[in-house]
Amino acid sequence: MPLIDISRTLNATIAVWPGDTPFQMQPALTIAAGAAVNLTTLTLSAHTGSHADAPYHFDAAGATLEQVDLAPYWGPAQVVTVHRAAGELTPADFAHVDLDAAPRLLVRSAASRQDPAIFPAEIVYPGPALIEVLAQHGVVLYGADAPSMDAIDSKTLPGHHALHCHGIAILEGLDLTPAPDGLYELVALPLKIAGGDGSPVRAALRR
Repeated sequence: MPLIDISRTLNATIAVWPGDTPFQMQPALTIAAGAAVNLTTLTLSAHTGSHADAPYHFDAAGATLEQVDLAPYWGPAQVVTVHRAAGELTPADFAHVDLDAAPRLLVRSAASRQDPAIFPAEIVYPGPALIEVLAQHGVVLYGADAPSMDAIDSKTLPGHHALHCHGIAILEGLDLTPAPDGLYELVALPLKIAGGDGSPVRAALRR
């Protein structure tokens, strides 16, 4: 079956968290200038586009990227659309969903349709009650098209911490527009970065 790419395209216009490092790709060598190869230097935040959060990102004692278990980032997943425009998602928002269908939950919201060059002012994010229910159903990964698991202005990051407390891995910034609701196989492996707090991923789905 064909793969469905659910990654954001990294380019100079992609929005990053306000104040974070913008994406840049600078040529170091070019074939046009007589070099044997084209070679570029990348400058970017670890949380650019579609990315995984390591626990160390929000917990000083948390695991860094080379320490995280890769298993949550590869396996059966369910894509689900929520219709709340902004704010905390609750179990009621998933009343129509069989949460036992797959151990990885990918949540599509209005963020998938927004201009990737504009950082959103409001997003939906999993609340503690929802996270508790997901854990009870054996969810091991929560993926979102939004750039965070918490309100944009949150300083305490309760969603991040609750997911980590229940051993649920985090993917953010997905583009779920090409994937209808349903069951898939997900692969979205982060890079093995020593001391890393996050990593871009090339996320893809297969029926």
